[in-house]
Amino acid sequence: MDDDASVRSGLGNLLKAVGYATVSFSSGEDFLASPVVDDALCVLLDLKMQGMQGLEVQRQLNAEHRNIPIVFMSAHGDDEVLRRAMLHGAVGFLRKPFAEEVLLDSIELAIGRKGAAH
Repeated sequence: MDDDASVRSGLGNLLKAVGYATVSFSSGEDFLASPVVDDALCVLLDLKMQGMQGLEVQRQLNAEHRNIPIVFMSAHGDDEVLRRAMLHGAVGFLRKPFAEEVLLDSIELAIGRKGAAH
């Protein structure tokens, strides 16, 4: 999820082009309130959004014991934020701008971990 519509659209189009089913959200609140949260295999999550920030969404998912792999992305991440995200279970952290291959590799890693958890 990303609060920038052009980023959401571009990522959604890329992921659909390589065969992923995607649903995009402009806020963490919208995602958490959606029934999609129960079926998500992976969450691509921006750190800085309007409303709930990415780390807050991660904390909420963890508090609800939802084992959904998260790949964070941000143009604003510093080492401390990266450390906290990974400490709380993120499987990846992409600094914007990032290459398509890096994104796809991170998603494959996340989905692989989700499959291994079941």
